[in-house]
Amino acid sequence: MATEVENNVPVPTETKEIKEELTTDNKAEEAKQEAGAGDAPAATKEPAPPKVLVHKSNFEKDVVYLYQFSRTPLLPSISPYCLKVETWLRLAGIKYENVDHKLKFRSKKGQLPFIELNGEEIADSAIIIKELSQRFGHDLDAALNVEQRNVAHATISMIENHLAWVIMWWRTKFPEQMLKAYKVNLQSALGTRIPNGILNFLFKFSYGRKWFQGTKKVKAQGIGVHSPEEVIEFGQGDLKVLSDMLGEKPFFFGDKPTNLDVVAFANLAQIYFIDKEVQFTLKDYMSDNCQNLEGFVNRMKERCFPDWEDICTTLDLNTHLPKPPAEETKEKEGKDEKGEKEMEPEDKDIEKEKIDEKEKEKEKDKDTAENKEKESK
Repeated sequence: MATEVENNVPVPTETKEIKEELTTDNKAEEAKQEAGAGDAPAATKEPAPPKVLVHKSNFEKDVVYLYQFSRTPLLPSISPYCLKVETWLRLAGIKYENVDHKLKFRSKKGQLPFIELNGEEIADSAIIIKELSQRFGHDLDAALNVEQRNVAHATISMIENHLAWVIMWWRTKFPEQMLKAYKVNLQSALGTRIPNGILNFLFKFSYGRKWFQGTKKVKAQGIGVHSPEEVIEFGQGDLKVLSDMLGEKPFFFGDKPTNLDVVAFANLAQIYFIDKEVQFTLKDYMSDNCQNLEGFVNRMKERCFPDWEDICTTLDLNTHLPKPPAEETKEKEGKDEKGEKEMEPEDKDIEKEKIDEKEKEKEKDKDTAENKEKESK
């Protein structure tokens, strides 16, 4: 359906007759105002500013607000697309803030991740990076030539349209293993009081079912119709290609990471950073045959996520943001004019008893001294 374009109707030019008619009307109106007949024309109202249709209404200018999945103890995000956007933001040095929405929000396209920038929503990881690159003037591929850009485009397509679906197939095929692999705490991720035992059962029951959306997508994409052995072989082939392309270089095109490195890291991290007790054939293959990819993943981790340990330990979405200094505890209550701490009621009673005892002892000593003086006389 075609979309209408604003101002597509040509505006007619003024003729001499129209100008004369407007002039006559203006003079008549002025005459009425001078004679006191009729009210002055109402002032033209300025159009109301457009409503801001975003979740973060009190946004700060030029700050990117990122909506993604919750943290896990092993990986900042179990979504390669969310991790892709956050990795790019860190490499680009753009100020951003994760919004803790407990997976309650989706973009207008029904996706995660999405961002909000200056009151505008932008969805889809590829579109997000493209828009932010243009708006902030930061292109990670600026130094690449035409041939390198073409290679990057083709490789990114292989990763996101093939390797990512192999990983998705494994997750939908073995949902229980997925939860263990990333140590997912559904109660924390969803912000609910329902016990994890019930949540895990419901997740395992629904995630691997044929009617579940993820399983349907895997089958519709084509990966899901193959045998497990064939799917794993597909994934191993992709890893071999990436390993050969990387070679001994620190990054795919040299000494600096590009968009291809961002996408490769975000997806390879889903394979590499899983619990050691969970068996995943692609992880074993990477460890045995693609050790340079393991080095690459750790290199990107150290460069982009120096706070990785804090993220996975605290599950804080914004460990990269400076925290306000802890306010010094001031004991305003319980102090007298001299600034000394006021005693609790029980302490006051005890202190009073001590004072009374001392007074009694003084009186007793005084009486004793007087008696001795009388006896001496």
